[in-house]
Amino acid sequence: MPVPLDDVLALAEEASASGRRALLGLTGAPGAGKSTLARHLVEQVDARLGEGTAGYVPMDGFHLSNAQLSRLGRLDRKGAPDTFDAHGYAALVRRLLTETGNPVYVPDYDRDLHEPVAARHVIAPRTALVVTEGNYLAWDEEPWAGLRELFAELWYVEADDALRERRLHRRQLAGGATDEAARAWVERSDRPNGELVKRFRDRCTRVVRTGGVPGLPED
Repeated sequence: MPVPLDDVLALAEEASASGRRALLGLTGAPGAGKSTLARHLVEQVDARLGEGTAGYVPMDGFHLSNAQLSRLGRLDRKGAPDTFDAHGYAALVRRLLTETGNPVYVPDYDRDLHEPVAARHVIAPRTALVVTEGNYLAWDEEPWAGLRELFAELWYVEADDALRERRLHRRQLAGGATDEAARAWVERSDRPNGELVKRFRDRCTRVVRTGGVPGLPED
């Protein structure tokens, strides 16, 4: 189904009126367009309801550093569920619902550095709707499973596998990989991680496809 922007606006308006922050979760396989959609929704809400009404929180900011992944022997599996600080992300999600009187700073993932970066995003006290996205938000194991009840809604962002893998291949090339290395990474890491994520599609409240979202390649 198309992206239901009216429902997102209604969610933000309801949260603003009630004084209680709401969280919209976006999940889906790698390359489905989650981060692009999340930023688009935040921009649209702010354009209609005022700057700072919505905020963006990427789960990718909780990637373990390359130093930690090397220590754990998981660097070649980067992106798998156990290569994130899942408990740190879960703690942040809970903070977003309880700490509404002070700014909450949020890490990001830098695709040029290939490392997480602290405090690149901030959720201001007046922010009514937080859009957060990541591969494993519908996962049925802790600490992921305990987050499900905290989201006002949890959407599954879906795209055809061939399209996703073309995007993922281009992402690796943009990060400096050779064509051979990019294809190997998609096959070794992104593809199996995507198959894991697909198992939890039915745990989401809605399935959306991202056709027409600005900035998202469709070929």
